Amino acid sequence: MVMKNKFGQLKIQQMAFMLMAITLFFALVGMFFLTIQVSKIRESASVLEEKNALLLVTRLANSPEFSCGNSFGITAISCVDSDKIMALKNKAEDYNGFWGTSNIEIRKIYPATNPVECTSSNYPNCNIIKINEEEIESEYSNFVSLCRKEIANGQTYNKCELAKLMAGYNG
Repeated sequence: MVMKNKFGQLKIQQMAFMLMAITLFFALVGMFFLTIQVSKIRESASVLEEKNALLLVTRLANSPEFSCGNSFGITAISCVDSDKIMALKNKAEDYNGFWGTSNIEIRKIYPATNPVECTSSNYPNCNIIKINEEEIESEYSNFVSLCRKEIANGQTYNKCELAKLMAGYNG
């Protein structure tokens, strides 16, 4: 009779250890699954943040403060009026935080010259226009046409150059 009680207790202990092992196994599987899901969510969040920033740069190029509009006889997408940008540069404090960027810079790519930051005294003989300069986490860019009106031989004409619109983005 004593043997039967010990045998029953042994079976109960085996069952308890087995239940604990199964519970621990499923807890580990659940943690592994959650880790994978969290990494996928982080990855998709970073992809969405990058897409948002790239759309922001395109939206900047087509905003009324930057866009050429119909002033050059064409309705173009990603056409930036450099005269508007220079006027905006002088009023950058008024637009601080307006676009959701920490830094906006337009850099002429072609024709290639030495980097010279634009001021009201050296414009248009420069190739970098900085709107505001703050610390940035990441920078995104898009190619744009940088256009302005020029006068040659007494006639006004449109001069467009290839440029890169860069925006610093703090998600």
